Amino acid sequence: MRRPLIALLFVALFAPSLPHFAQEPQKAAPQDQEEERIVTTTAEVALDIVVKDKKGRPVKDLSASDFEIYEDGVRQEVKSFRIVTRSADESGEMTARGERPSAPSARPSPLGLGPAGLSAVAIVFDRLSPDARIRASKAALSYLGNQRETSDYIGVFAIDQTLHVLQPFTRDAQLARQAINAITERSTSTYASSASQMRSLLQQQTSLEANAEASISAATSNAGPGGSTSANSVNGASLAEQMMTAMMIRILDTFERLERDQQGFATTNALLSVVNALGRITGRKAILFFSEGVAIPPNVLAEFRSVISNANRANVSIYTVDAAGLRAESTTAETQREIQSLGLRRINQVSTGREDTSGRPMTLLLERNEDVLRLDPHSGLGELAEATGGLLIGNTNDLNTRLRQIDQDLHTYYVLTYTPKNQNYDGRFRQITVKLNRPGLEVQTRKGYYAINAAIASPVLAYEAPALAALSGMHRTNAFPLHVGGFSFPEPDHPGLVSVLVEVPNNAITYASDLEKKIYRTDFVIVALIKDESLRVVRKLSNQYVLTGPLDKLEEAKRGEILFYREAELPPGRYTISVAAYDALTGRASVESRDVEVPSAGPNQLRLSSLAILKRAERLSAEEQKRANPFHFGEVLVYPNLGEPLSKATTKQLAFFVTAYAPQGTRATPKLILEILQRGRALGRTAIDLPAPDAAGRIQYASALPIEKLQAGEYELRVTVTDGATKATRAESFIVQ
Repeated sequence: MRRPLIALLFVALFAPSLPHFAQEPQKAAPQDQEEERIVTTTAEVALDIVVKDKKGRPVKDLSASDFEIYEDGVRQEVKSFRIVTRSADESGEMTARGERPSAPSARPSPLGLGPAGLSAVAIVFDRLSPDARIRASKAALSYLGNQRETSDYIGVFAIDQTLHVLQPFTRDAQLARQAINAITERSTSTYASSASQMRSLLQQQTSLEANAEASISAATSNAGPGGSTSANSVNGASLAEQMMTAMMIRILDTFERLERDQQGFATTNALLSVVNALGRITGRKAILFFSEGVAIPPNVLAEFRSVISNANRANVSIYTVDAAGLRAESTTAETQREIQSLGLRRINQVSTGREDTSGRPMTLLLERNEDVLRLDPHSGLGELAEATGGLLIGNTNDLNTRLRQIDQDLHTYYVLTYTPKNQNYDGRFRQITVKLNRPGLEVQTRKGYYAINAAIASPVLAYEAPALAALSGMHRTNAFPLHVGGFSFPEPDHPGLVSVLVEVPNNAITYASDLEKKIYRTDFVIVALIKDESLRVVRKLSNQYVLTGPLDKLEEAKRGEILFYREAELPPGRYTISVAAYDALTGRASVESRDVEVPSAGPNQLRLSSLAILKRAERLSAEEQKRANPFHFGEVLVYPNLGEPLSKATTKQLAFFVTAYAPQGTRATPKLILEILQRGRALGRTAIDLPAPDAAGRIQYASALPIEKLQAGEYELRVTVTDGATKATRAESFIVQ
């Protein structure tokens, strides 16, 4: 190895059964594009508590000794206490017991800050029917009143397939009223359930089955010499008609599920965004949410819970208003009809011995019961309000009176703080209970929080909490192998492009077996935090792997690995990628980190990507080659080695991959200098002429070096590219066993 190394042409080892590490789709879970900061501190929990008497009037004469705070059943010591009262006048002044109020003539600060901080209300309109839009608009205008300037900062938003900002937060009441008036003129997409049509088809299917059974029985009992043929003919005609009906059921059922998922994610993502923004201010914060009901299909349930958990974490109360008004029938009637239809369907199939011809397992019909229960408009709206310390206004056409109660809640409340006695921040949900020594009073406050000893600015999704707790823990945990890589590709259009890769062996995670359904299931989470040199978190990336499959394919599923791939755009600098992988079925976790540098060179300078030691390659189809990926090399996709040692018993060559970027407008072809070092001492060196750059100035290069003469140990592969005037260097360590 002391003689000059001869570059060998890289020969890809194709593995067609391996998954691509293409950009993984997000779960309608929003990634905060603004800077975040994690501060590890002794957490103090703050509670906004509204107390009312039996007539719904605010109670203002309580003291700290009247309150008992419990966390997971353990009583907590109240550290601070105050009552905040805020008048709804134009000045927006507020007073707090034990604090000196502003002088009557004093104007509020530019941010409206007082003793309790900034007070803000987000008025959010969900997708509404025309009548509901009018009703909601009138109620919101009544809530604002006729003043020129509001006591709270008011923002107005509308949800359709995206979130529309109708009015940024302002204390100018006229601007807020104009935005609310615009609601009546907006035409939004609405979700029309096909439940009624599906029930009709299911009844038709049941009737067809019953008629076929009766016809076959009659044909058989009256059979002459050709009776059997007659029965078969009747059965064949009936089965064809049943198959056509079953096909229509599948069409409606599939579309309904997809449509409800789409609508559900749009609503929850919009609420998450508003909650996240409100969480960055102190003081009283609330969302006034006008909707005709929030359906929560199974795929959206985790996201819906994340809205609640983030609202609790940010101390945001959500007040929900059923804009449908006084309904002609109970909201549970549709739910009851749906469940009865499913029950009768199942009873008929059991009694006749016939299975469902729709092609779905019968267990899906039974499991749909829980899904159907969540279709009740008051179910989702009620849970949002109850769990966040808000209030549900429903089943009434007189929204104005009830909205005045909300105004009282926002302007008269108690603020209590405590330091949790349980200092083990494991990411689990902790339930908060508030009790009063004085009987006959009603308490409104948030119901709990996820125990993370960190302040993260972006929304924390429910599945992320335990992994984030592992990242913020004092002790490193390594329950299973975890490999992390970060690679910089200073592309012409994306000079700060960073690819984040995480790899976990499939056999390291837990598979839960359901013997009755004959399926396996996993619940595995990967969360990556990208931190700059000041340990400020600039990106949070995550994915949840809830995978299922047939039980007889379990051993096959355990082969290979989970490959997490995300891209981020970062400014020049050095970064640390901290990753936690969490197995939710067992509570085990592993934590690992990797550094990456984004070069500061501009388009008129020579640039070099990170150097990647390669693990394998996979041939791509012609269509796959059109997709943008910095690891595409000709007709193959190359997979980096994320720090695994190279075994001489199985690996004969050290394969590597690097991309050079020629200065804009230059025609010079750079040279590549390749070195292998050990403990800072060069073992070999060679210079290679690189090919000409492509139209974008990109030069991709891959090759391989023999390792049979390398002794076991740690080495460094160093690549330097120079165009005669400037040079760029990248290096990567590797271990030979």
